[in-house]
Amino acid sequence: MSATPTGTQTEVEAGSTPQWKKYDKYPIEVDPNQDDKATEIMLCSFDRPHMRAFHCSWFAFFIAFFVWFAITPLIPEIQDSLGLSNEEIWTSNIANVTGTIFMRFLLGPLCDTMGPRILFTMVLAVSAIPTACIGFVNSATGLTVIRLFIGLAGGTFVMCQYWTSKMFT
Repeated sequence: MSATPTGTQTEVEAGSTPQWKKYDKYPIEVDPNQDDKATEIMLCSFDRPHMRAFHCSWFAFFIAFFVWFAITPLIPEIQDSLGLSNEEIWTSNIANVTGTIFMRFLLGPLCDTMGPRILFTMVLAVSAIPTACIGFVNSATGLTVIRLFIGLAGGTFVMCQYWTSKMFT
């Protein structure tokens, strides 16, 4: 180990990592004691990183919510055209919620390792596939399975909350 001119070790040499920040200053007020989390919300701003993350988070959650409930207004028509009973419709509703509950338990720990942006993208992309395939449903079992996978979109609530809580106090 080399010593500094005064004979003491530098921070890096002592083994501790120096704090690195991507931004020297922010367009909104932040709390430096809380990892530079924003202390205010400026809704009409798209400045980086806080407000851009906020707007991306709510917009992605809006898309997920739209996907999650896209089929709900069509249920009476699907029930009539496929000749489904009320019990089969309720089973598909339960499958939809079950997919969401499962994803919320799964995505919580994954946010810590992969981060919310990557997971948001993955969940929205994966849930778009069954949403696009809803027109191919021709039975109660098909409806239940497709709604189970559409329910995965409901798990985006976890990423939305995680992302905004990482950016704001």
